Amino acid sequence: QGAVLRLLLKILSSCSKVGDPHPGQPYKGGDFCAFLPDNKEGQKIAVLLRKAFALGLTFQIKSCNGEDKVTWGLIPHKTSWDGGRSRNGYPDRQYFHELCTVL
Repeated sequence: QGAVLRLLLKILSSCSKVGDPHPGQPYKGGDFCAFLPDNKEGQKIAVLLRKAFALGLTFQIKSCNGEDKVTWGLIPHKTSWDGGRSRNGYPDRQYFHELCTVL
């Protein structure tokens, strides 16, 4: 296992906007963490993920059990360093290809 880039984000609770499930209603924020290998490919992907975040594409608001909350959006993230594809971690040989396709 080599060096790791760890992406940490804290999304604060706020009120939803037009296009969200319940515009003007409060939603719960959360803490999010994703992992990338700290190599040339991982650093390239980190730049793309930062652009996606700036464009508001990384997260979405979903309604669950009567509560609106922030969740990961359609862009796949590795939320575990290990455990493989089934645990949303590494190793996953197709991850960078799939991620680049989505981005």
